[in-house]
Amino acid sequence: MLKVNSKAPNFSLLSTNKSKYSLKSSLGKYIIIYFYPKDDTPGCTIEANDFNKLLVKFKKLNCEILGISKDNITSHDKFRNKYKIKFNLLSDEKIQVLKKYKVWGKKKFMGREFLGILRTTFLIDQKGKIKKIWRNVRVKNHANEVLKTLKNMQKKAP
Repeated sequence: MLKVNSKAPNFSLLSTNKSKYSLKSSLGKYIIIYFYPKDDTPGCTIEANDFNKLLVKFKKLNCEILGISKDNITSHDKFRNKYKIKFNLLSDEKIQVLKKYKVWGKKKFMGREFLGILRTTFLIDQKGKIKKIWRNVRVKNHANEVLKTLKNMQKKAP
């Protein structure tokens, strides 16, 4: 289980900007990584749109936002274009990063159990340390809560 103040596992995944994204490349700024189940589904659309609306505020705080699911890049591109999402979505079709971050697990829906993505958000600082983890995320107002947490953290920083 990943814990607050532990080092965020590095990874490299295909991004909607058509290149490989590596966590190491974002060191020096804050990073929000949110793991979501599926492109263009109701909850995931709300979450992406809410982060998108606040993107300018996150950028002013030297923070990058990344969404990760196991959907392929073609699906991510359609989703980004449909909702004009201005941050990159990463594709983890092989479920390697999902497992590294412990967000791949048993889910229950309408009485049946299956493996899937556990909606989780990580706030990582400029040195690559996990500063906050939101598990079992409820999408309503989540992006606002993440922004507020980041602002408060920066106020306290020396």
